[in-house]
Amino acid sequence: MPKPNIAVGLDIGTTKICVGVAEIFPDPYEEPRLLCIGQAESHGLRKGEIVDFEAAREAVREAVADAESKSDLEIRSAFVGISGGHLGCINNRAGIDIPRGRETVTPDDIETVKLRGLEVSIPQTNCIMHPLVRGYRLDGRDVVDPVEMPGRRLEAEYHLIHGVTTRVQNVVRLVKDVPLDTDEAVAAPLASAMGSLDESQRERGVLLIDLGGGTTDYIVYRDGTVCHSGCLAVGGDHVTHDVSLGLHIPLARAERLKVDEGNAVLGVCRPDERILLRAEPGFAAREIEREMLHQIVHCRLREVFELLREAIGAERHLAHLGAGVVLTGGASQTPGLAHLAEEVFGLPVSQASPPPFSGLTHATDHPQLSTVLGLIEYARVTAGARPPSGFFARMKGALRGIFSR
Repeated sequence: MPKPNIAVGLDIGTTKICVGVAEIFPDPYEEPRLLCIGQAESHGLRKGEIVDFEAAREAVREAVADAESKSDLEIRSAFVGISGGHLGCINNRAGIDIPRGRETVTPDDIETVKLRGLEVSIPQTNCIMHPLVRGYRLDGRDVVDPVEMPGRRLEAEYHLIHGVTTRVQNVVRLVKDVPLDTDEAVAAPLASAMGSLDESQRERGVLLIDLGGGTTDYIVYRDGTVCHSGCLAVGGDHVTHDVSLGLHIPLARAERLKVDEGNAVLGVCRPDERILLRAEPGFAAREIEREMLHQIVHCRLREVFELLREAIGAERHLAHLGAGVVLTGGASQTPGLAHLAEEVFGLPVSQASPPPFSGLTHATDHPQLSTVLGLIEYARVTAGARPPSGFFARMKGALRGIFSR
């Protein structure tokens, strides 16, 4: 029996570093076996990007060491998530004429039209990370896979995810210094989608929002393909910062208060209800108004959703999202957040559904692990361990190893 491959996902987040290790099996119907999740507190990152190289490197080393200890394996390489406000996207269409004297489309034609599809105007500082195929047309007819089909004119539509080259390379250089090889640098919104959505949601149309500590990754699917994606440089730590400023309490205390008592919905408590903050070294006991805390949380998270509506061009997409909005990420656990999202987007809201894993299955219930689980799923799909149909066939269009050198 063929041996399974080991796949490692590395999510370098603003507040936490996560390393997922799993066995991927040759049998496409066998679930990957999650061996462990290694974690460490993040340092040296702000809004998803590296600001202190050495501090970030040591945090990654700590998370990798934790994963190695738990899995009893030596980790040599990983699929690495890339986040940050520098991520962008553009949709493009390209076409070629099939050479005369040949009756059918070949794989070389697919590559040629893809190269044409990459001829777009993006900032000179940026590079294309993923050219995702949205669909093919052959002689004006929509087709799923045109290879070996007769035709004269082949067209393809692509969703191109791009990012600032130097910022992506900084992450790859950081990983190399751990030392690890980068199997592939994967845009975090795409990884989150693979760790949160099923095929039905993609086909019906869905907006995925991954609310992390320092960033909010998002991706929009219509008719099974990606039509918009990106990252906002705001996240859960911005709520914490506002709680700290508004209530005049230390950041660490504000974070605990937000997690333990925060709510994104107003009017769920009595007007006179108060929260007792117990005394700690350097902090005198005091009371705060619960509704004031809720107002701060509500206003900041509403602002994030309003920014997101603007970023995706809500008027173009929301009417086509039959599966509504899906929330994931650590900050998605804020009480009342689903209600607030329904109010802002006018769509039904649900929590993410992770891909099926065997082994350490309880870990898949944590929304803050969506990206790292999605990186493992990405590794499985691009390794060809799943039948090439639907969304997974289109994923084959993703460029691999751009930043491995």
